[in-house]
Amino acid sequence: MGETEQRPTAGSRLGAQENAGISTLEHGQKPPMTPPGKLISIKIQMLDDTQETFDVPQRAPGKVLHDAVCNHLNLVEGDYFGLEFPDHKKMMVWLDLLKPVMKQIRRPKHVVVKFVVKFFPPDHAQLQEELTRYLFALQVKQDLAQGRLTCNDTSTALLISHIVQSEIGDFDETIDREHLAKNKYIPQQEALEDKIMEFHRSHMGQTPAESDFQLLEIARRLEMYGIRLHPAKDREGTKINLAVANTGILVFQGHTKINAFNWAKVRKLSFKRKRFLIKLRPDVNSSFQDTLEFLMASRDFCKSFWKICVEHHAFFRLFEEPKPKPKPVLFSRGSSFRFSGRTQKQVLDYVKEGGHKKVQFERKHSKIHSIRSLTAQPSEQHTEVPKQSSSFAYGDDNDAAAVQSCRQGKELKASTEDTGQHKSPSLKKSPKESKKVDGAVVSTVEEEEETAKDRMQQNRPQSQQPSTGSLTGSPHLSELSINSQGGPSVANMSLSPNLSPDAKQSSPLISPLLNDPSCIRTDDEEEVKRKRFPTEKAYFIAKEVATTERTYLKDLEVITSWFQSAVSKEDCMPETLKNLIFSNFEPLHKFHTGFLKEIEQRLALWEGRSNAHIKGDYQRIGDVMLKNIQSMKQLTIHLWKHNEILIELENGIKNSRKLETFCRDFELQKVCYLPLNTFLLRPLHRLMHYKQIMERLCKHYPPSHIDFRDSRAALAEISEMVAQLHGNMIKMENFQKLHELKKDLIGIDNLVIPGREFIRLGSLSKLSGKGLQQRMFFLFNDILLYTSRGLTASNQFKVHGHLPLYGMTIEESEEEWGVPHCLTLRGQHQSIVVAASTHAEMDKWTEDIQMAIDLAEKSSGPAPELLASSPPDNKSPDETTVDQESEDDLSASRTSLERQSPHRGNTTVHVCWHRNTSVSMIDFSIAVENQLSGNLLRKFKNSNGWQKLWVVFTNFCMFFYKSHQDNHPLASLPLLGYSLTIPSESENIHKDYVFKLHFKSHVYYFRAESEYTFERWMEVIRSATSSASRTRALSHKEPHTY
Repeated sequence: MGETEQRPTAGSRLGAQENAGISTLEHGQKPPMTPPGKLISIKIQMLDDTQETFDVPQRAPGKVLHDAVCNHLNLVEGDYFGLEFPDHKKMMVWLDLLKPVMKQIRRPKHVVVKFVVKFFPPDHAQLQEELTRYLFALQVKQDLAQGRLTCNDTSTALLISHIVQSEIGDFDETIDREHLAKNKYIPQQEALEDKIMEFHRSHMGQTPAESDFQLLEIARRLEMYGIRLHPAKDREGTKINLAVANTGILVFQGHTKINAFNWAKVRKLSFKRKRFLIKLRPDVNSSFQDTLEFLMASRDFCKSFWKICVEHHAFFRLFEEPKPKPKPVLFSRGSSFRFSGRTQKQVLDYVKEGGHKKVQFERKHSKIHSIRSLTAQPSEQHTEVPKQSSSFAYGDDNDAAAVQSCRQGKELKASTEDTGQHKSPSLKKSPKESKKVDGAVVSTVEEEEETAKDRMQQNRPQSQQPSTGSLTGSPHLSELSINSQGGPSVANMSLSPNLSPDAKQSSPLISPLLNDPSCIRTDDEEEVKRKRFPTEKAYFIAKEVATTERTYLKDLEVITSWFQSAVSKEDCMPETLKNLIFSNFEPLHKFHTGFLKEIEQRLALWEGRSNAHIKGDYQRIGDVMLKNIQSMKQLTIHLWKHNEILIELENGIKNSRKLETFCRDFELQKVCYLPLNTFLLRPLHRLMHYKQIMERLCKHYPPSHIDFRDSRAALAEISEMVAQLHGNMIKMENFQKLHELKKDLIGIDNLVIPGREFIRLGSLSKLSGKGLQQRMFFLFNDILLYTSRGLTASNQFKVHGHLPLYGMTIEESEEEWGVPHCLTLRGQHQSIVVAASTHAEMDKWTEDIQMAIDLAEKSSGPAPELLASSPPDNKSPDETTVDQESEDDLSASRTSLERQSPHRGNTTVHVCWHRNTSVSMIDFSIAVENQLSGNLLRKFKNSNGWQKLWVVFTNFCMFFYKSHQDNHPLASLPLLGYSLTIPSESENIHKDYVFKLHFKSHVYYFRAESEYTFERWMEVIRSATSSASRTRALSHKEPHTY
């Protein structure tokens, strides 16, 4: 299709055979038939600044021209590139591949169409061909010259040094100076010439292909790599710039990125005249509301940017090209625009299976010939990516995020997503990148799972990278959180000539725990390790004592070490309160430190790992437990003080604004992964765990076993201690829960009063004149509150109304209102209609509300006035003004420049809100007993390898660590609403002791080390995933309610 003149064409200049490749067709297909008609000539400017002319029919779609250019260059991976031209309003737009060329380019004789990179993948290793990487390198060179790719002087000099190396070869001072004098890569280049030559000197022996690879390796870390800014304003009129990338939509102020909206968080993109609208998915952790609005210069600018966003989303996120919409019969509404062409996954699959010939081509300015690197045999998965020079050695590059497989079946690492950038490989990973939510926890595992899952579709055909580098991909994120806050940058960064000086932090969306090579375990390694240790049940019971004791000791250190250290730096706590807390916790910490050491020594002997010469039967644990439980009795005086500690601390917080602020700030530290007052109850909870463990051990041993007598004696001792402290523990847990709920509510003064008991909290839909509206309900033994999620920085729930339970009646009213799972609550002064999400949820609420009504009837009378300032809600369900003001608040969009404040976004209340479920006080009590710690192997649905993680299960949530020695978790997975099952045969797991957790599209597999640990994890997780009704909970084993 190129013009057949005698002068050399782009293809002949590069040494390519004419029509040797097909750009956007599947393997074996032929190019589309060219429509007949008059030909028009289109001038195309290539990335090497040469111009070619192509003749295409007037009625030919843009795809014909695009394919002609790709065929002319023999470019197989042409889908990453696009044709850009100025329209009749002088606005640069992309050529639509579906529309006729003539309808888009009105005056082709006066227009030069540019062939440029359109889609920038997060990692250049996904580009299979050397020619493609060469064209990307030319694009980087062009962006540097035009000022689009901004970076500091060191990065600029390093980039130019690789360009010079690819163009003139090894360093020669005279030639370098002449070349730099003739070629201006950036404005004011003279100031950087010495630095450019200094870097160029270090590239000796580097081939042009290696120089391209290094150039892209550095460029992809830069914040402005592949970014085209589109001017806009936010709702407050602040001037900003919008951009779109493989990860999602980015917001810049100048050239500084201030926000990012990941594709996984975007529910819908639309435009209305000059307004560009982003509708976000509901998010537990986000302070943004569901719709963001930006104002652009004109409707054409707005529509153009919307089209680019649609194309980027389709190319990087979809498996295949979206199907065209059916044409409307009468009227059309909205744009019919859709992405046309192959998605990135289809490109990767096509190139992998194509088996193309290796074609030699010539580079501009370079005398060195390179061989195009495409594998000829589909069975080989290595692409001939140039080996990196020895100076480009990776350090602990732990900031990768997506998981890929290579020939050996091991998992390799992939690039982070939020910015599409990496830290400099010479930097050690810092856990500061993780997300901070409610006193700690960081990124949720749902984010990580979708990060790996969504990009696996593109990375599966990906080949192994050079021996010195890590294989990288383009992940995306999920349902629970997006966070614009990054951790502090790593200080004292040292530069190696081949490392990017503009190293960026990895995305706070991605937990670093995915990225350490030590986390990856092959099945053979685990099998060998498993066979070395004992297999009897008693050993694993003893091991559970050790693993849970490690977590308990870490929890004590939150008070004795972290909290005490923070208190000592701030003059905010009375000395009497300090002495009361730390004088009672320090003896406990000292004792349990010795206890843990003794247990670990016994396990080492049991496993035969130490002191093998010592004779004796050490394959037991009852004697160690008996000795320490008897010693523990002497600490009972400290345990009795915990009630006083909790009350005095809450009183101190109530009376001192300074202490309240201090405690709130401490809860936002990563180490405080649970509410602060929960750690104060840990010693009492631990007694329950000892009792349960000894019950299991005694049940396992026959009476004749050598360890049975000691185990039974230890059980008797610990049971006595639990019985003495049992009543005190019930009161403290209720007191702690009331104060915890108080932090989640606004518009209420006296929630914590003597005699009030918490019963259940959860999400219900309240019927009003506007229909069903989601509300959060809190049930106590005297009153029922209903709230909505407010717009405060801490994401608290605003109280809208309350119903005293005294004199209330409850009745099912599905038929009356025509709403499934519907209840009518009739109080003495008002009535409300609510609907549960399922019949099971309705039964739980009905049972607990009826029980609470009975308790209220037996009490002295109506509850005291509860609300502080909110007016009472006395409207009936059919009055249209009910909750209108809150709905307006909830639908309001936030300004793009608003930074996310620390908030309580991962508490049980917020999880119930987003999972549309509920929990009761009995569920909380059962959760206290069902706590567990230990190593598990984790696998995502679409990954091949298993990761070894240290997992702590508590408070309806799994917390993930790289090892038990870590001070804070790196990720969390709230399990309320999840289903717990065993993998089916069709899932091809084929491993023992594997359980499956899934919620909607989120699927995780976990693998335990033995039958006992598998059963224990199933038991404790089932307590969180299937919340029992009150009747079943009360009949749960022994005294499980307290």
